[in-house]
Amino acid sequence: MTTSVVTAEGAVDEQSPTGENREDRLIATPEGSNATLWSRRDVFCLAGWCGIAAGLGIGGVAFGRFMFPRVLFEPSAVFKAGLPEEYPVGTVSERWKQEAGVWIVHEADGFYALLAVCTHLGCTPNWLNAENKFKCPCHGSGFHRDGINFEGPAPRPLERVKITLGDDGQLVVDKSVLFRFERGDWTKPEAFLKLKV
Repeated sequence: MTTSVVTAEGAVDEQSPTGENREDRLIATPEGSNATLWSRRDVFCLAGWCGIAAGLGIGGVAFGRFMFPRVLFEPSAVFKAGLPEEYPVGTVSERWKQEAGVWIVHEADGFYALLAVCTHLGCTPNWLNAENKFKCPCHGSGFHRDGINFEGPAPRPLERVKITLGDDGQLVVDKSVLFRFERGDWTKPEAFLKLKV
C-alpha cells in the first residue's frame, strides 16, 4: 500500500508503507541514463507475448511439415531388363530381385516375370536353385518355379508382372501391371512373353 504526499512544490510523492519513496525503490539505472525500468507487469506481459509467438512459430512449422511432406524417391515401375540372350533357358534370374523386386524366368517357350513378394504377409521369398522352388523365410511358404504355391500358409500363387519386348530388343518389365493366377490373368499375352531364343 502506498500513500501520496504532496511536496511544497506541488509534486506528488508516493511512499510505501515502510516510508520509502517510489524513486528510492526504483533505483536500478545509473544517473543520467535514458534507460527505462520495467515493472513486473511489463515483464510478464512480454513473457506472455513471447510464449504466444513461440507457439505460433512451432505450430506454423508443424503445419508446414504436414501440408508439404518430404517426397521419398521411388524407382520407376517400368524398367528395361536387358536382352533375352542374357538369360539362359531354364533359369530363374535374381538379377532384378534387390533393385526391382522381380525374378525373370526363362522357359523354353518364353519369359515371365514374378513379383518377389510372398502372398501370405508380403515377405520376400528366396529362390532355392538346388530345390527348384521359391521359399519364404518368414512362415515357410513354398512356390514352384512357375509361382504356384504348394506348401505353407500362402493363400495363392505369386503374382506375375507385365513383360514385353521393347523396340530395341530388350525385355521391358512393368511392375504396375499385375496378373493373378486365380483370376485367370496368367493366360493374358502380357503375363507371358512367347519368345524363343
